[in-house]
Amino acid sequence: MASEIVVVGACMFDLISYVPRFAKTGETLHGSEFKMGYGGKGANQAVMAAKLGSAVKLISKLGDDFFGRGTQENLKQLNVDVAHLYFTDQALSGVAPITVAANGENSVIIVSGANNLLTENEIEAARDQIAQAKYLLCQLEIDLKLTKKALEIAKAEGVKTILNPAPAVEQLPAEIYKLVDVFCPNETETEILTKGSTKSLSEAKAQAKVLLARGVKTVIITLGERGCLIVDNEGDTHIPAPPVKAIDTVGAGDCFVGSLAHFLAKGLTMPAAAHRAVNIASLSVQAKGTQTSFPEAKDLPRELIEF
Repeated sequence: MASEIVVVGACMFDLISYVPRFAKTGETLHGSEFKMGYGGKGANQAVMAAKLGSAVKLISKLGDDFFGRGTQENLKQLNVDVAHLYFTDQALSGVAPITVAANGENSVIIVSGANNLLTENEIEAARDQIAQAKYLLCQLEIDLKLTKKALEIAKAEGVKTILNPAPAVEQLPAEIYKLVDVFCPNETETEILTKGSTKSLSEAKAQAKVLLARGVKTVIITLGERGCLIVDNEGDTHIPAPPVKAIDTVGAGDCFVGSLAHFLAKGLTMPAAAHRAVNIASLSVQAKGTQTSFPEAKDLPRELIEF
């Protein structure tokens, strides 16, 4: 069966410590809780779209180890197509040690491991699957040349593209922007790429226009508790987030992007898709964990899933 969404990106195994606050340099803190779980931006976004009901294929690489085999089984159970999930014995699976403070804010370190060994030929092998998709979804946790390869295939095949430029980088090659239909950074990523502020909506709008000028079709800046801002050449729309008490914000951005891709693939307009994605991400921050905090379609209010 053809996939509505093809995701090219990383799989990680999350190692999550809950602490009262972030540690200072050289300081040791007592944590209150430790959890392990499946993550990685590519896997997270694929899982979120699949939980909402999209047919999703993930292209990624894992180590031939406990974490890798567990990740494969987890993806299968969550209805993500793993036909192009590759394994290697040349590196361990990627891991992500994560610290979550009492206010829900988080700090993440990624060690990409096997993700770094994905090849252009392995992405090319999935060309037919990419060509049949409605959207290709990419991030920046794998080698940039691989992300570029995937975006090039999608554009050549007439497939819409979404790029979540995370983790943040100071500069992207000019040709990357021209391959992207929907460019979806958060506040920090936007500020790093544009060297400008996103503290106010007017400032965020100005930075979005900087990104538009680089060649993308639409910019959606996620703004945490302020929701998101959509900017294209026709204008701008602010989608506010509902007020909630955040317990754990790990994966909230991936929850938003995966939800956005799902609703766009189902044919919703950009504002309607973003509105639903903001509300679903707001639900995710009220639970601990990454993929485990992502709600399934059956648990969502009807107005968020009906068409």
